[in-house]
Amino acid sequence: MASHAEGQEPVTLPQLLLRNAEQRPLAVALREKEYGIWQPITWRQYGERVQAFALGLRRMGLRAGDKVAILGDNRPEWLIAELAAQSIGAVSMGVYQDSVAEEVRYLVDWADARVLVVEDQEQVDKVLEIRAGLPKVERVVYYEPRGLRSYRHELLMPFEAVEELGREGDAAGNTREHAEAVAATRLDDVAIFSTTSGTTGKPKLAMLTHRNLVTMGHSLQQVDPMEPEDDLLSMLPLAWIGEQMTAVSCALLVGFAVNFPERPETVQDNLREIGPQVMFSPPRIWENLVSQVQVRIEDSTWLKRRVFEWSLRAGFELADARRHSRGPSRSLRARQRLAEWLCFLWLRDQLGLRRLRCAYTGGAALGPDVFRFFHALGVNLKQIYGQTEVSGISVVQRDGDVQYHTVGVPLPGTDLRIADDGEILARSPAVFVGYYRNEEATAEALHDGWLHSGDAGYLEEDGHLVVVDRKQDVMTLHDGTRFSPQFLENKLKFSQHVREAVVFGGGAYPFVSALVTIDFGNVGKWAEKRQIAYTTFTDLSQQRSVCELIGAHVERINQDLPAAARIQRFLLLHKELDADDAELTRTRKVRRQAIAGRYRELVEGLYDPQRDSVAIENEITYQDGTKAVLRTDVRIVVVSGPRRNDA
Repeated sequence: MASHAEGQEPVTLPQLLLRNAEQRPLAVALREKEYGIWQPITWRQYGERVQAFALGLRRMGLRAGDKVAILGDNRPEWLIAELAAQSIGAVSMGVYQDSVAEEVRYLVDWADARVLVVEDQEQVDKVLEIRAGLPKVERVVYYEPRGLRSYRHELLMPFEAVEELGREGDAAGNTREHAEAVAATRLDDVAIFSTTSGTTGKPKLAMLTHRNLVTMGHSLQQVDPMEPEDDLLSMLPLAWIGEQMTAVSCALLVGFAVNFPERPETVQDNLREIGPQVMFSPPRIWENLVSQVQVRIEDSTWLKRRVFEWSLRAGFELADARRHSRGPSRSLRARQRLAEWLCFLWLRDQLGLRRLRCAYTGGAALGPDVFRFFHALGVNLKQIYGQTEVSGISVVQRDGDVQYHTVGVPLPGTDLRIADDGEILARSPAVFVGYYRNEEATAEALHDGWLHSGDAGYLEEDGHLVVVDRKQDVMTLHDGTRFSPQFLENKLKFSQHVREAVVFGGGAYPFVSALVTIDFGNVGKWAEKRQIAYTTFTDLSQQRSVCELIGAHVERINQDLPAAARIQRFLLLHKELDADDAELTRTRKVRRQAIAGRYRELVEGLYDPQRDSVAIENEITYQDGTKAVLRTDVRIVVVSGPRRNDA
């Protein structure tokens, strides 16, 4: 690999890759587990493969400013394709691997992508299905050839063929050509299009420059320094800005290794094997880990349950003492050390968190109960706040200053203020330059350099930011109380038996109600232990005993809420919320307006005192093509008043 010119500071992402390949050529940059064995890729090999693919793209006619879309699970080829595109001045855009064909068509066409890099046969089939809707795509490059041997479509090309195309000719000349192209990349070049979550409509394409992404990485390093010897498990979609933030920006800046799970279903095992020092995940990952612990403890022996409960009480006491800046007593320290040896050390090991030095959660609010649980276990879990448009992070909690109801203080170089209507505004070098082909949305989001987040919040006296909810979702109850439905939803999801929750209240609604989806696996185990027969998700969700199980959880939540914010009626949805049905975003954020429209009859039934159920009809198609209409009576559960005296 060619050297940089003397004194030249690598600033763009491809330049950082070349720096790492030169300075740490034999250190591990990437690992992928195949056939049960972790296969390492060094920084030198990483750089060489990016060079080959970048030159291959140039030989195919791509130039600076062109667009390359990437669709698939996290693999080394994903990052190689991204950095190769950036190396020639092109722009990369990630598409969520579980996107349906129409979503892929919309995003790839809107981005004007000329080349589409996909993972496997499933994604190739998806693209060929919508071929007519992708007139600008000239090539579809696939990196997993299994199942594609008999495909003869002129659009298709193997990943290795592009690399081989880039290696043709004089090796020294190729290296010089690549180095010159990388040197020509500039800090203010657009590096990626990052899709927004699309909670209120179609996703937009946020244009993020190398300056945006590298600045964010530098700022995070000032708060929580990472080390070149650290490991990260890349288990979240690389199309998400949170994974770009860690697996790309921070990894290139610091030089730590990025590890790719063997399969989505092996993530937990791979997490234990790698034992990462740093981890960044959205709330659903941490909520799932809590559910795992709760279910395992419920299934364990009487003695183990007692040890866990005793240890957790000690952990909660210590976590609360630290949160309130109180020094723990000598007896509490002794109990915590015993709890660590008896329980917490082994529990963190089972979860793959034993070596974890710093853990972040972001993308949505995490319930305080989940936060408190992990701090009791000794996990340094911290909330971050940001959005795609600010390259992932604008606010983060500091070590030793974690308040469960806040998201921390601004990153170095970030200015924060609250608008007159309560909207959170941010300004920093990491703020994006606008939305691609959407000047109207850009004008709404950016005013005089300030990013308008669309979130409501306030600053406490010590500078900590409290995020209430999306500005449009904050509700005002009939007694004038303003409340966040997201806060109640997080409390509902703390139960291992609840998968998702959508809360309604305020405006035309006289009280607070909720639509709840059960966790099919955990509730199924609960039902089997009690010999409760069921057949399908719908059948299980409408069992009277299951309604009573969730009802007891809702009653416990209500005890800690003001009277006006208590959930008075709820129902268990007959199906899981699904991103393919536009009920969730690809990052599993609830699309509240879409759900309110789709389940209008159910929501209206919750506010009709004369109804104790709502009949719904679903049309299903059998394998032989015949159709049938199934009728389901969805129970409405009336929650009894709290057990404590309101006074």
